[in-house]
Amino acid sequence: MAVTIKSEREIELMREAGKILGKVHNELAKEIKAGMTTYQIDKIGEELIRSYGCIPSFLGYEGFPASICVSVNDEVVHGIPSKNRVIIDGDIVSLDAGVIYKGYQSDAARTVAVGEISKEAQRLIDVTRESFFEGLKYAREGCRLYEISAAIGEYAEQRGYGVVRELCGHGIGKNLHEDPEIPNFRQKGRGMRLQAGMTLAIEPMINIGRPDIDWLNDDWTVITDDGSLSAHYENTVLITKGEPEILSLV
Repeated sequence: MAVTIKSEREIELMREAGKILGKVHNELAKEIKAGMTTYQIDKIGEELIRSYGCIPSFLGYEGFPASICVSVNDEVVHGIPSKNRVIIDGDIVSLDAGVIYKGYQSDAARTVAVGEISKEAQRLIDVTRESFFEGLKYAREGCRLYEISAAIGEYAEQRGYGVVRELCGHGIGKNLHEDPEIPNFRQKGRGMRLQAGMTLAIEPMINIGRPDIDWLNDDWTVITDDGSLSAHYENTVLITKGEPEILSLV
């Protein structure tokens, strides 16, 4: 497993990429309202990314046709924006986006509410976000990688949620996806020891129902097998000698 340790210069570039992505997410979330199409959401997101002098990481990545993954309700991740998909009051929308700044990547996701949503949907969004921060407690030099995985999974499962198994977080740097893979549930081993200078995209994907998922015929969109709601929360994180630094949260 070739995990890269970033230099101070690389870390500075990734900090800037992360800061920009955090701003993009904050601004995009404010734009979301009932009656919009997921295509419109993607176009606004792409304009925001380019307005900061960045390139959208996802556009064309392995053939993905858009800049923002827009996943609604039972769509877990990788929803393809469409002019025919209109969001309505009560929907939850997961927005996954990445930026490239001077050759370095940042990756982050948020699940946002459209108008008034159910208490169950709000709790799912909250627990998904909280599970990220449970995992973050172990994102520090000297800890083991799978301590992050176990903390995320146990937090969500203890609250009755399904933790997606087939998809995981990842390393990040010059490439969007680098080693190591970061599952969101307990592993048999403890995993590699974390070192300062590693950069990780930690991203719990949590379902109200069972953890099982399916792929739609577009070969991208992942949905819950039982039709239950799903939420996604992700940040790019720098491992340091002390507290981890969240690069994509502003």
